[in-house]
Amino acid sequence: MKKYLAFDVGGTSVKYAIVDNNGKVFNASKFKTPDTLEKMYKEIKYVYDNNSDVDGLALSMPGAVDSDGGVIYGSSAIDYIHGPNIKNELSRLIGKLVELENDANCAALAEVWKGAAKSENDCCFIVSGTGIGGAVIKNRHIHHGNALHGGEFGYMIIRYSPHDQKYYTWSDDGSTVAVVKGVASELGVDFKTLDGKEIFDNADKNAVYQKYVDKFYRTLAMGIYNLQYAYDPSMIVIGGAVSIRPELIEKINEQLDIIFNQLTHAKVRPNIKVCEFGNDANMIGAVYHYMQRHE
Repeated sequence: MKKYLAFDVGGTSVKYAIVDNNGKVFNASKFKTPDTLEKMYKEIKYVYDNNSDVDGLALSMPGAVDSDGGVIYGSSAIDYIHGPNIKNELSRLIGKLVELENDANCAALAEVWKGAAKSENDCCFIVSGTGIGGAVIKNRHIHHGNALHGGEFGYMIIRYSPHDQKYYTWSDDGSTVAVVKGVASELGVDFKTLDGKEIFDNADKNAVYQKYVDKFYRTLAMGIYNLQYAYDPSMIVIGGAVSIRPELIEKINEQLDIIFNQLTHAKVRPNIKVCEFGNDANMIGAVYHYMQRHE
């Protein structure tokens, strides 16, 4: 049995664990995200020194990750990771092979390996939270795209407003933050005083809540419909905080019914599932990415 040391690097904390080649997670822990790259390397080296009986390191990272070159482009909450060749520098530091991949891509790979999409070859993964992210899976591998932006569904334009002559993206209109901000604007309160979960939980008791929750599901259904006809995946998997809501699939299908009843020429209905993995998804997916490249 092979074992890997996996890290899930986030803006506030770095989770880590031993993950074996069957996707089992052991000895999970975390540390606070350091404020410099040198401190990050030091923390990772310390963890490795206490778990050195592994075959390699697998990292889930934010940003536009160039898995081949080892450099992270774009931007994220951890500005110092963008630019250096983290893959090569860490490999030299610890003397083992290192692989890194984008965090949303890792979450998708976990579902492809052992989760909701384990029987699928071509699928899409949507992460719905503060924005809309995702991944495109082709032949069970990540499709990164020419500019490493494959799966950045949040940039898709979903609406144009003649009133203010602005284009709105999926993240603008269809994130959970968009729901909170819409409710706050209509109620005339600071959006930071509102809780998204409370809005979703009580939508059937509050007309303003219901208006923006309905808009959320309508926008999500539009995005899913567009992905189905752009890529024609066999499955679309939804992750993020909203994926734990028991009514999610039902609400999306209600909106898809409206779309298909109007667009009668459209016959391909998306196969929608929710993700099966939670907090460990990025680490599990990072290891699967490592295995795809070296086994």
